[in-house]
Amino acid sequence: MRRPRVRGLCEHKSARLKVDLSAIRKNYARLSRYAVGADCAAVVKADAYGLGMDKIATALAGQVKSFFVAQPEEGCLLRKILPNKRIFVLHGFLPDGPGLMADYNLIPVLNSLEQVRGWRAFCSRKERDYPAALQFDTGMSRFGLAEEDIQNEALKGFKPILVMSHLACADHLDHPANEEQRKRFIKMSAAFPHVPRSLAASSGIFLGTDYHFDLVRPGVALYGLPPNEMDTSLHPVLELEAQILQLRKISKGAGVGYGLSYHATHSMRLATVGIGYADGVFRAFSEGGGHLWYKGIRLPIIGRVSMDSLTVDVTAVPEEQLAEGSWLSVIGPEQDIATVAAQSGTIGYEILTSLGHRFARFYHDDDDDI
Repeated sequence: MRRPRVRGLCEHKSARLKVDLSAIRKNYARLSRYAVGADCAAVVKADAYGLGMDKIATALAGQVKSFFVAQPEEGCLLRKILPNKRIFVLHGFLPDGPGLMADYNLIPVLNSLEQVRGWRAFCSRKERDYPAALQFDTGMSRFGLAEEDIQNEALKGFKPILVMSHLACADHLDHPANEEQRKRFIKMSAAFPHVPRSLAASSGIFLGTDYHFDLVRPGVALYGLPPNEMDTSLHPVLELEAQILQLRKISKGAGVGYGLSYHATHSMRLATVGIGYADGVFRAFSEGGGHLWYKGIRLPIIGRVSMDSLTVDVTAVPEEQLAEGSWLSVIGPEQDIATVAAQSGTIGYEILTSLGHRFARFYHDDDDDI
């Protein structure tokens, strides 16, 4: 019995995600200009924030020397794509993990004295100084060595290739914690003179040159999310659309969706759309006044978002313009990721990294000058 052909299956998916690789490169170039004088790395953890690490890392390879991921497994996958780039692993390594880091030429970011001891013992056994970075906790209480750890015997004679920390409140330009962390970082990094330093991620880049040091680590800003409440200079990189699966008319008083949480206040035309919370469209999106768009017309979501579908009011669209299979915009020119996040009661990071794997994905690269 012949198997059905896989080719062409994208044509039968009810949602599609379009990613503009050239826009990501333009954002990288812009961030590099903001951080003039510092090397600009690229953070591609969590599958490049949900958009596809393989495609995005390849698109950036001509510009970027250093990449950051969170987990060792991500580093191993990225090494197969980029055989000659520096790859830092932000979580360092798990117990018994140094050998994997060395095998894949990955650079662990050491966050604890236990990791420092484990890494140094591994290097001693192998009689080779494998490179590693060192992270300081300058006030976020998440990853990194505490200030009192700096004088520990485990660090005596240790020579990392990078020291780094992470800002807790960089998305708020005037937050006093930013300056407090910067000063603490300078104090702690003084124990490792002449070692390159890195403090700023996406939002930190926009705090100014005092925060740039030798290397900056943009992540979410590469993908078009504004790093703070004021900046709007980055290029959007994605559009998300979903198809109408069914159209119907309902009368006043009819209930809609699970729990019949919505009742029509007048006769309406509805569209059931092929995207739901399994695809990263949160249930809270409908509760927060979320909506889709069709050619500039706002289409309110009514009722609860289901796992595979949601319902929108299409009464405002002339009836002859819509049919089963018509595409509606979820994220695009009319509303960006930040807007969807606000309507869902969350942040753009969570929306971006929650985008599902059932979409048809299309990558565009126009190779325009940047």
